[in-house]
Amino acid sequence: MQPAKSKFLEGNFAPVTDERDDDGLEVIGEVPRELDGWFVRNGPNPQFHPLQTYHWFAGDGMLHAVELREGRARYRNRYVRTEGWQREHDAGRALWAGDLGMPDFENPNGPTRGNTANTALVHHHGKLLALWEAGPPHEVSPSTLETVGLETFGGKLDFPCTAHPRVDPSTGELCFFGYNMIAPPYLTYGEVSPSGALTLAREVPLQCGSMIHDFVITKNFAVIPVFPFLFEVERAMAGADPFVFREDLPTRFAVIPRGDATAPVRWFEAPSCYVFHYANAYELDGTIVIVGCRMPKASIDFEDGTVQANSARLHRWVIELSSGVVRESPIDDVSSDFPRIHEGVAGREARYAYTARVKDASPLGDADQFSDGWIKYDLSAGRSIVHEHGSDVFGGEGVFVSRRGATSEDDGWIVGFAHNRRENRSELRIVDARSMDANPVARVLLKRRVPYGFHGAWVQR
Repeated sequence: MQPAKSKFLEGNFAPVTDERDDDGLEVIGEVPRELDGWFVRNGPNPQFHPLQTYHWFAGDGMLHAVELREGRARYRNRYVRTEGWQREHDAGRALWAGDLGMPDFENPNGPTRGNTANTALVHHHGKLLALWEAGPPHEVSPSTLETVGLETFGGKLDFPCTAHPRVDPSTGELCFFGYNMIAPPYLTYGEVSPSGALTLAREVPLQCGSMIHDFVITKNFAVIPVFPFLFEVERAMAGADPFVFREDLPTRFAVIPRGDATAPVRWFEAPSCYVFHYANAYELDGTIVIVGCRMPKASIDFEDGTVQANSARLHRWVIELSSGVVRESPIDDVSSDFPRIHEGVAGREARYAYTARVKDASPLGDADQFSDGWIKYDLSAGRSIVHEHGSDVFGGEGVFVSRRGATSEDDGWIVGFAHNRRENRSELRIVDARSMDANPVARVLLKRRVPYGFHGAWVQR
């Protein structure tokens, strides 16, 4: 097999090759003393140069963390020690192609790399979990980033776990789903108690496999969108791209009563679309209101990695539970994705949402840029404000961290990595979430480049 060539192996998408610990990081500004914990971000970082082809979504999971304490900062990065990572590490070379195509059943090492644990993170029941949507989570230590092992909730998890579970801040429950592209029932919904026990696993039968990346919860419901982005087995067997977006079919929302294995699942239809990421949902006067970043259709090239991320825009859906009608409307016409909120109001009405602004010029087609700023949306007042990273500085998701003793929903900071293209230098940015001021509260200058990645989490000490 020939080494892969890909724009996602170049620029600031390119992987880094070492694991390191850096103390004594330079800080421009002042790290707030209330920030006492770890900012950890997940993302794909192949351990060895992939074979044949490479898709950004397929790299080994690597965690990058900045520990903040008493105004000081320390950096650490580690691979998630998945089974596939360990096998390649032991072999000292790549064993699989780096794409998302069909399994290679002629590969003597096995048909696929399997679980890469490369997408997101969630902190629940005192555990930090690295997530990948087609397998179980991996528990990692927030302080050392060392891999503890698979988390199967007492050995009861026997279906995939989404990369975007939701923690209900009122109950402490972890709600999640798993989808299977090729085998019925295709979709399963699950719940985990505050003590880490799997308490509910409910099949939600579909007619065929659909790619479902994210979902939302409210006080009483879990809402899982089923998009017309379908996996067609016949195309796969013929060697063609098996994923087809059917614009002639609707988006369907499964509204599932929480904590009940037998109550009927209700279905609601809306115009076809695709959503990678939702901000939040809540119940209001007999409706369910959902906020997320809507794309008119999905398009993913499973070999070269092209994604239509520059067409995502913040959007609102209102599901009328009594009439069955779904109303929807745009919130903004500016391209953005990776929405986050104050996690303390998840499942209830949130006034503010924060997204990563995406340049319209094919953001995932340029190996040197990704997101050029963070947008704060005041969903009640219908206005927004932008923190721009500055000339030739690009970043990704910004995570909201609430101030201890905060008196308002937006009293806190937006925290995330940014990359200076001119200087080829990365930093952690801490921005006042109330003002979104152009000058960050603090910039932690890192001693190494941090490649673009996916999702992060704040773990309070």
